[in-house]
Amino acid sequence: MNDKQTNRMKELVSLLNSASEAYYAQDREIMSNFEYDRLYDELTELESITGVTLANSPTLNVGYEAVDELPKDRHEQPMLSLAKTKSREELREWLNGRKALLSWKLDGLTVVLNYEDGRLVKAVTRGNGEIGEVVTNNARVFKNIPLSIPHRGKVVVRGEAIISYSEFEKINSQIEEVDAKYKNPRNLCSGSVRQLNNEVTASRNVNFYAYSLISAEGVDFADSRKAQFDFLAKMGFDVVEYRLVDPDTIMDAIAYFEEKIRTYDIPSDGLVLLYEDISYGQSLGRTAKFPRDSIAFKWADEIRETVLRKIEWSASRTGLINPVAVFDPVELEGTTVSRASVHNVSIVRGLKLGIGDHITVYKANMIIPQIAENLTKSGTLEIPERCPVCGEPTEIRQVNDVQSLYCRNPACDAKKIKSFTLFVSRDALNVEGLSESTLEKFLAAGFLHEFADVFHLSRYETEITGMEGFGEKSYQNLMQSIENARHTTLPRLIYGLGIENIGVANAKVLSRHFGHSLEELRCAGIEELSDIDGVGEVIAAGIYEYFRNAERMEQLDRLLEELDIVRETVDESAQTLTGMSFVITGSLVHYGNRSELKEEIEARGGKVTGSVTGRTTCLINNDLTSQSSKNKKAKELGVRIVSEDTFVEEYLS
Repeated sequence: MNDKQTNRMKELVSLLNSASEAYYAQDREIMSNFEYDRLYDELTELESITGVTLANSPTLNVGYEAVDELPKDRHEQPMLSLAKTKSREELREWLNGRKALLSWKLDGLTVVLNYEDGRLVKAVTRGNGEIGEVVTNNARVFKNIPLSIPHRGKVVVRGEAIISYSEFEKINSQIEEVDAKYKNPRNLCSGSVRQLNNEVTASRNVNFYAYSLISAEGVDFADSRKAQFDFLAKMGFDVVEYRLVDPDTIMDAIAYFEEKIRTYDIPSDGLVLLYEDISYGQSLGRTAKFPRDSIAFKWADEIRETVLRKIEWSASRTGLINPVAVFDPVELEGTTVSRASVHNVSIVRGLKLGIGDHITVYKANMIIPQIAENLTKSGTLEIPERCPVCGEPTEIRQVNDVQSLYCRNPACDAKKIKSFTLFVSRDALNVEGLSESTLEKFLAAGFLHEFADVFHLSRYETEITGMEGFGEKSYQNLMQSIENARHTTLPRLIYGLGIENIGVANAKVLSRHFGHSLEELRCAGIEELSDIDGVGEVIAAGIYEYFRNAERMEQLDRLLEELDIVRETVDESAQTLTGMSFVITGSLVHYGNRSELKEEIEARGGKVTGSVTGRTTCLINNDLTSQSSKNKKAKELGVRIVSEDTFVEEYLS
């Protein structure tokens, strides 16, 4: 198979799949039936000529399949780690005057594919290097592997399953809970490839890049690794990008990869150098840990020395004041950097920071600016005793050995902006047109002092329509949205008040417990509040104190005069999950996001919490084999971990 045929097949697969998605999922046509059939026939012919069928080809009907566990299998050849270096000169010396292939060191999950008689028969993860997990069903739904190849002898291919940065960001954007978000593409890929239900794997857009041919029965490669890579490409594999180098060209090749990684969408944590001469490489043998025919090159963190000029303290709605280091600008990874978050007081003190100190900075994962080291360690930086926004006293609070700075003033302007932002948010009063930047303008202009003032913004029509970004139409839209927000529900109101530790779920629990009576909630004592499932003493104390503030209650009374609180009708016969508590983590397949599933559970009387406890009915996680903290906690407590499909079948059907 030549490159022209390969590229055309990939192009046809992409076109036909896009047309099918538009037609069946979006009720629109992007090509006629005639054109679709013509392209489909062309793809079928190419597959017949080349003997290659790509995994996402529309000519296949790949069935989804779930298994109870992933079986284990021993690798034909042990998979060793690679010796590593960060020195470019050492790489050149390692060549020993010979040619080698320099390629990406991809950061995903290593998978070995086995083909017999031209068909994919087995896929196994790296595991411990000796024994891996069999993930054949999942490999069949990778987006770009050939399920059949033209070579009929036994073929064993090693490569990396990866999820791109763009796909990683897309999946994470659909997960609302910060703790549930995936830390990096590699973790997401590992969990996706090792699913028990390959429908989940298929939804994650996993790709496979071949980087080593272990064996190909009956093929002579004339001792050339490049010939092996060419063979893999002809079989329909996407091969890891590489350069053939020698001592004279290796530096330019490294520079090429170094420049490309800045915008490369495929996760990579370095490069691999592999001798081109197969026999020579094999003759070198191996150490106890590493093969001697290849070596890994790890990117060295680019570190720059600079001078700390100041620490900015940034206040939030909760009163937390975060320190941000401001230093003389330096060039890091191709961009100018002058700021870095220091996160909390504990880190400030650990670094022994002082204004004027000489510090070193770098970009974590070549992205996020961080302080690496304080060379001066003067320790003279004073922690502010006054809030930088309102000037009122601050205090240091310690939670789990971490010290953080807080503003003690409940009326702090920073808290006001964040509080109003929460009050008008989608899950609260849902006032469209009041972004945080708009609220800042209105607060600065004196239009807003308390929540009830939102419903009197019509007093400032002239001023608002004269503001930049506001015209008559946007003003009228805002007024209509405010009018719509007058008609709300008690859970929305409770959440919008911004009571500490009260999210959407707890707001619904409180509303139901007190029979949708705000007055009963206001009068409740700590003991009664503590007895509510999922509340506890700390949250109960916060609720109690909130409703004991006289000034705040006067403001609440004025707000209530503006609202029409509609009681949600509840179908008692549909309350099948009453008394049950669930935790949702990870991404979903059948629901658009976790909020949708949460609403479904709460509509049936159930509760969704953020952490697993002994009272949790079950943890819903499509990644049953995940080693996440929630999965581990569930196993420790004997709480069931169920997939989305199992949950729907057992609890919602």
